[in-house]
Amino acid sequence: MLYDPSHYVLQCLDYLDNIDIYKDRIGMFHVKDAEFNPTGRQGVYGGFQSWTDRAGRFRSLGDGQVDFRAVFSKLTANDFDGWAVVEWECCLKHAEDGAREGSAFVREHIIRVTDKAFDDFAGGESDLEANRRMLGISETEV
Repeated sequence: MLYDPSHYVLQCLDYLDNIDIYKDRIGMFHVKDAEFNPTGRQGVYGGFQSWTDRAGRFRSLGDGQVDFRAVFSKLTANDFDGWAVVEWECCLKHAEDGAREGSAFVREHIIRVTDKAFDDFAGGESDLEANRRMLGISETEV
């Protein structure tokens, strides 16, 4: 299954709950944002307005209503190991800006999975250099 939270936003569905329901079937993830702002004249079935005038429209990553921190966290917690691919369609922002920002956006949201529990250090030796790297005060590169 290709998971795309932007489509759930436009359908007014719970995109986080959908991960729990279909976690075993999700093999790929479109990192794509959207917003839904209904009015008294326009909702899910808003007619054939231009993209900029629609109640539901795709936006550049971070400019819409998808909570990507929650999405990436929930996918990670459910052992997702598939592709996270930017699918960019924004009715306002220039495509080159969206591509540049999209790459950085995904990089900032990817969660590096730990290979041990957070408290595995108890009773063990401390690594002074590792502690310095984590605090950002190391003199060596990571």
